[in-house]
Amino acid sequence: MKTKISVLFYAKKSKAKNNLQVPVYLRITVNGKRSEFSTGKMVDASKWNSEMSRLKGNSEEARTVNKYFDVLLSKILEIEKNLVLSGESFDASDVKNLFTGKQNTERYLIPIFQDHNNKMEKLIGKEYALATLKNYKTCLSHLKKFHKNFFKKSDINIKKIEPAFLNDFDFFLRTVAKCNNNSTVKHTKNLAKILKTCYHNNWIEKDLVMYYKGKFNEVAANFLIHEEIKTMRNKDFAGQGLNLVRDIFIFSCYTGLAYIDIYNLTKDHISTGIDGGLWIKTHRQKTRTASNIPLLPIAEEILRKYENHPTTIQSGKLLPVYTNQKINEYLKTIAENCEISKKLTFHTARHTFATTVTLGNNVSLESVSKMLGHESIKTTQLYAKILDKKVAEDIGTLKSLLRVNC
Repeated sequence: MKTKISVLFYAKKSKAKNNLQVPVYLRITVNGKRSEFSTGKMVDASKWNSEMSRLKGNSEEARTVNKYFDVLLSKILEIEKNLVLSGESFDASDVKNLFTGKQNTERYLIPIFQDHNNKMEKLIGKEYALATLKNYKTCLSHLKKFHKNFFKKSDINIKKIEPAFLNDFDFFLRTVAKCNNNSTVKHTKNLAKILKTCYHNNWIEKDLVMYYKGKFNEVAANFLIHEEIKTMRNKDFAGQGLNLVRDIFIFSCYTGLAYIDIYNLTKDHISTGIDGGLWIKTHRQKTRTASNIPLLPIAEEILRKYENHPTTIQSGKLLPVYTNQKINEYLKTIAENCEISKKLTFHTARHTFATTVTLGNNVSLESVSKMLGHESIKTTQLYAKILDKKVAEDIGTLKSLLRVNC
């Protein structure tokens, strides 16, 4: 759409300090939207020509004031020309800010998002996992494309963000970026976190997050059954790396710990529990919630196996853990060698602990939730939904009762 700009000088009587002297304001209108500011000049109301937007007459005062307005108009038109040549869309506020020199103090979304990512990167391994940073970097990449596609601009002043912004971004992700629902909601919620920060810092007046209602679709968790765990444990792999990754994966299957929490495990996280046995007592890096887990024999055996490993001795960690990316690559080979058709990632082990190892063996939902470090038991209930074995057992009990009562 072609940009339509107009400039008007007018006497603003509502700002007059008396009935004689009236301040002159300059109003900029771009595509119907206005922005204005004072020219700093006061004029005699009776000498102002509203049709010409100038002082009447040919007096020295009239020539000086009118020439000053001509200079202002010339500057505005020069700014307009440069904005049009830039190829980016603009509004009246952009013109005003460039004219008054206030644009440097305005806050824009992309630098704020980038600053967030820079700070997050410095906290990798302390408060954030590398995978989380990658998600935010991907979200920022989508946001830049969204600006170009939706606004025809490279960035946006955060004070100009409207309530529909997050929903527009959601729509862009689904249609242009071709993201599925859960990826769309994940990226939009990441952007929402940035906008929430802007709101808490009083950089914007409205909490824009309240206008977005995207929801994740429930996804069936991928997990191993007992027979698959047994096959993996008994398999002797040709490479030392495969055996190591298999052991770390099995350790997660019997502790429920996520990759980053296993990576950070040290002797300080092992203590004697209320039952006299060894427990892992830590806090999940993702949520900072407590996670207290009794060490099952298989997990304890793996810790003993690697207590004198050169890497654990040098690092002070309990286990010699590769990068998450490398582990997931090895898991593909492990699955093929064990003839497991399921797609294995390290997080599959955590799902396995929640389902096959605990809930599938009648460990209470509350205990499992506490060991997993879930903030809400509703998260743990998602695992309970997928256990056909538990459903079969409950229905079997019901059938027995019905037969007796009939």
